[in-house]
Amino acid sequence: MNDEMTQPALRPVRGVAHSAVAAFVLAGGAWAARAVWQVRLAATGLPPSGLPDQGDGRHRPLTGLENGYHVVSAVGDATTLLCAIAFLLWLLRVRDNAHALSGKAPRYAWPWVYAGWIVPVMNLWVPRGIVVDVHHGSAPGERVPRAVNWWWGLWLAGLLSGAGLMYTVPTDDVIARAYTDVRFLLAADVVIVGAAVAGILVVRALTAVQQRRMG
Repeated sequence: MNDEMTQPALRPVRGVAHSAVAAFVLAGGAWAARAVWQVRLAATGLPPSGLPDQGDGRHRPLTGLENGYHVVSAVGDATTLLCAIAFLLWLLRVRDNAHALSGKAPRYAWPWVYAGWIVPVMNLWVPRGIVVDVHHGSAPGERVPRAVNWWWGLWLAGLLSGAGLMYTVPTDDVIARAYTDVRFLLAADVVIVGAAVAGILVVRALTAVQQRRMG
């Protein structure tokens, strides 16, 4: 899994770090908004006309609150994608800098920065491994920040629970879940918002280490 590329030059990280932090804030806010809307749906209760998906391919017209949740959900998806892009750009930058600072090739070749998130089983540890490798290359001998483990643990917990559900089923099915048992969805929302906060701490910690070494 080692890179065969030549050692890169050091590059500034402050700008990409600020972008990643801002994207985490947006994504965390969007997931918090999902939670608020889910609570509103649960508090309002199931309309007399029943669930949006009435079976056999029939869907009733959505209420204003249900339409609002579709909008909130779409915004959440967009901000999550933006967050992923900003985080990967930051991760690539600090990974290259760690290579330059340590003189050692990264443990994982650059395609794993992307593939590590989507290859089954490997996605359970490769992204965290890349972040840990960056820290080892940037601050040899120093302990990995606790935020890294919090971030990864919360991300996995959210992905394997309700957050994963929200990405794999239609939004109308999530609305149905909010009407019948909102607690499961809210737990997933809290976990993902926590992962976003921990992600901010990870970005700040690793960026500070590299800024110290570079400055």
